[in-house]
Amino acid sequence: MRRSRGLAVSLALSLTGTGAGLGIALAPQAAALTPPVAFTADALSTWQPNGVVWALAEAGGQVFAGGTFSTVRPPAGGGSEQQAVNFVALDAATGAPTSCKLSFTIASGTATVRALALSPDKSTLYAGGYFGAVNGTAVSSLAAIDVASCTVKTSFRPAFAATVRALAVTGDTVYAGGDFLTVAGQPRQRFAAVGATDGALKPFTADADEPGRAVEVTPDGENVVLGGDFFTVNGTNSHALAVVDATSGALTKSYPGFIETNSVVKDIATDATGFYSANEGTGGGVFDGRIALDLPGFGQRWRDTCLGATQAVLPYQNVLYSASHAHDCAAMGEFPDGQRHHLLAQPTTGTGKLGWAPDTNDGIGEGIGPRVMTVGSKNGVQYLWVGGEFTTVNGAAQQGLTRFASTGDTGAPTVPVASAASFRPGEVQVRWRSSLDLDDSALTYRIHRNGAATPIATVTADSLFFKRPQVSWTDTTVAAGQSYTYRVTATDAAGNTSALSATASVTVPTGTESYPSQVRADGAQLYWRYDDAILPYAADSSAGGNQNGVHMNAPALRQTPGAVSGASTAIGFNGTDSRIYADKRQTVGSAYTVETWFRTNTTRGGKLFGFGSNQDRGSYQYDKHIYMTNDGRVVFGAYTGVTRTITTSGAYNDNQWHHVVATQGPGGMTLYMDGVQRGTLAVTTHENYSGYWHAGGDSLGGWPDRPTSEMWAGQLDESAVYPTVLSAAQVQNHYALATAPADSVVQVTAAEDTYANAGAPATNYGTSSSLAVRGTSFYASYLRFDLPAAPAGTVLKSATLSVKTSTTSGAGTTDTVSVVPVTGSWSEGGTTYNNRPALGGPALGAYPGIPDGSAVHTAPLTTGSVAGALGGSLALALSSSGTDALWLWSSEAQAGEGTPQLTLTFGAP
Repeated sequence: MRRSRGLAVSLALSLTGTGAGLGIALAPQAAALTPPVAFTADALSTWQPNGVVWALAEAGGQVFAGGTFSTVRPPAGGGSEQQAVNFVALDAATGAPTSCKLSFTIASGTATVRALALSPDKSTLYAGGYFGAVNGTAVSSLAAIDVASCTVKTSFRPAFAATVRALAVTGDTVYAGGDFLTVAGQPRQRFAAVGATDGALKPFTADADEPGRAVEVTPDGENVVLGGDFFTVNGTNSHALAVVDATSGALTKSYPGFIETNSVVKDIATDATGFYSANEGTGGGVFDGRIALDLPGFGQRWRDTCLGATQAVLPYQNVLYSASHAHDCAAMGEFPDGQRHHLLAQPTTGTGKLGWAPDTNDGIGEGIGPRVMTVGSKNGVQYLWVGGEFTTVNGAAQQGLTRFASTGDTGAPTVPVASAASFRPGEVQVRWRSSLDLDDSALTYRIHRNGAATPIATVTADSLFFKRPQVSWTDTTVAAGQSYTYRVTATDAAGNTSALSATASVTVPTGTESYPSQVRADGAQLYWRYDDAILPYAADSSAGGNQNGVHMNAPALRQTPGAVSGASTAIGFNGTDSRIYADKRQTVGSAYTVETWFRTNTTRGGKLFGFGSNQDRGSYQYDKHIYMTNDGRVVFGAYTGVTRTITTSGAYNDNQWHHVVATQGPGGMTLYMDGVQRGTLAVTTHENYSGYWHAGGDSLGGWPDRPTSEMWAGQLDESAVYPTVLSAAQVQNHYALATAPADSVVQVTAAEDTYANAGAPATNYGTSSSLAVRGTSFYASYLRFDLPAAPAGTVLKSATLSVKTSTTSGAGTTDTVSVVPVTGSWSEGGTTYNNRPALGGPALGAYPGIPDGSAVHTAPLTTGSVAGALGGSLALALSSSGTDALWLWSSEAQAGEGTPQLTLTFGAP
């Protein structure tokens, strides 16, 4: 066992929200982790054994590793392996072997080192396990090593008759736990104490009926905490955990019924405030998590019931680090059953997980992963060492040993996936799924508009590997009818910055979009419009903006036509494995509304939308859902101990868009189809559990008229969840708004563009990647757009011209640049200064100066002048009267990203 370093440090969890213009100071690299986490998640180069590491200890800048292995080899990249028979000493700072060489062997069977512990002054290393010799010196499963000389202390000769699995050491005593029944020929069942100098058996007697796996001395030295498989200690019922007197072994505190009978204690560690147990269970109804008990009194402080056997615990600077294969922390309100997570951290005061989550795999042997941890120090840097049976660390090959430092954070957050939406003039909602950083939960996001190098806003937000809520920021400095682009980066406290997100583009409407604005106004707390252009996240368009979804198995994006008139698109599900789950775990109150649009011709049914206990696998609790039967009828169901449902009499699998709304509250359950109430049920309750909203499928076992498929084959659009019951009038209004004519937006890239240069009057620049504008000496740029006709029943409501400054130094201009009509014929391939077309008037629009830096800039144009060219060609020129040149990307330039571009908005007259 290891003594923890219980150094005091304040618990300073970052609880920042979102907002525009909020910056954070970047901490020095040595303290660049989100407090109270003390170690980076970046695995350091470390030599690795060819087997399992069971024990670790540290002294004087060396880390000692014991286990079941025969050699160690350099980190990936080459070098020769060295013999290391069940033991290796490594430099804490480099991870390379030191000069200390010890071999633990036995005449028959397989030798192993299962426990390492140091004397309080760290001059003696005690090793326990199953072995008969160390470097040829006869011993019996417990040996003492002089650390300075790396030699066996022959004066220490206890005789343990079976495997020693745990050790704890005081100034004069070595406490051992394991499989043995006798020591030095005297009866000692599973726990014993011997002299630290001579190994002589002490009167300490704490006999257990099953193996001992953990032993730790309390900080005051008066008691010893025991852990293992046992059910009795000294004949008294105390399963898996007990506290005994340090001198006699008499019970101080027993724990009957405290730990499940099919669970055991694998490790115990202590700090100045209490002790902590690591627990492993077998079968159903097990306890696999961690327990904190206070000193004095040994009463429970907290219990973490995550499932996934815990092998080791280590308190360090008010944080409890643990090694396990935790796969289900749903009972703690955290991640549901699914992927295994092998390294976790939480405050010693509670169960909530912190932002530290490097990972290993299960590895060889029993497939457990990491089994032991210790902290080593050298040259002022602390190193968290982890040993076990894993073969990868953070996805890279590394066996048995790894380590993490207290400084040198180099891992950048994941790249944000950004989107943007605008529902009314003067406002753009920029949103992105919070990034993941394995050792920083508090991240800084910078939003860049129109390609500008300087961010327009800075936002701080928290995320964990299992809780990555959407972050939103609203840009209120946008103009109606203009187009904008946004990109987002994420930065951790060390200054490591992600790449820019992909570009999110949006055009600000000239009028309020009725349907989405009403959904938001009616209080939707989740609103998936399915307008996302890239996988794998579904943006939340609700006013709260923190309930994004995660695509599974690539549902089909941007399906048209959508359910709502205008530019909104739908999403398609294959009926086999594609679906969406919400990123945010929550509970559902007594009142709620679920709303979505759907279209299908399936005859296999499927779940459209609902609530379930799991994310990326079938839920084991599920209700508050809408599903379709094989014959096309729609069912709304809630669970009260029995299934309670409302089912339509008619079928809706006619491949047309339909609107479904399901409500439950004090007035009972109601189902609406296409704005009309189709059924009610006087049921006001539902199953209460934490879970996630799902679109496109989830479990349906046990529900009436269960369809052939639980997965939805069809399209969905405009899915929303409300924490209230929508009234019949609100439902009918949503249905009516969705079918009302809406504005449509068309973006047209220049068909031809070039510029004329008075300094080279005969030169044609039609293939140039640049455009230029200046009054003296003269540059003018010419643009031609082939315009569509107005859609039937609509007129042109607005037109804007977007251009992008190039990366040339000083590409911007302080002069006003006018957008004017062109008279006369011209072509991109033939225009020069000598034959340039004449510039007409009046100006259709203007840019009142453009700053330096490559970015997109837009100018509104006179609507009537552009409308007259619809269905034909529109020729424009950019000109100025000053001497400060403007340099732009042409349509030939890849960096132009589609500019020059006209954005046309059409709508009802």
